[in-house]
Amino acid sequence: MNPWLVAAAASVFLIGLVHSWLGERLVFKHLRRAGLVPDGGEPALRPYQTRILWASWHVVTALAWALAWVLLCLAQPAARAASAGTVEPIIATALAVSGGLVLLSNRGRHPAWIALLAAAALVLGSLR
Repeated sequence: MNPWLVAAAASVFLIGLVHSWLGERLVFKHLRRAGLVPDGGEPALRPYQTRILWASWHVVTALAWALAWVLLCLAQPAARAASAGTVEPIIATALAVSGGLVLLSNRGRHPAWIALLAAAALVLGSLR
């Protein structure tokens, strides 16, 4: 197995886990009156907006875990040979753009940009 891609997969999975866990603790706890899906909160948000924000938040985690799975599959020698280095740059670009968006949107205050750019670097490192 390619250790660069295994490390990238682990980091992307961890990003998804931390993203959902901290989101529930720091964001959605204050927007929930009862039940799993938040339905209220600050007056600026309508209930349907709060619900779609919650769903979108966790969609990011599901996609991060799917990406981690793809990276683990690519770490296998047979899949690596079949991809011929075409999939990895696409994944690295998506991770780097995501990291850049987080960096710009929060002026570096949110640490997710570091994890996303590190994961992109790991994927690019696998091409060596």
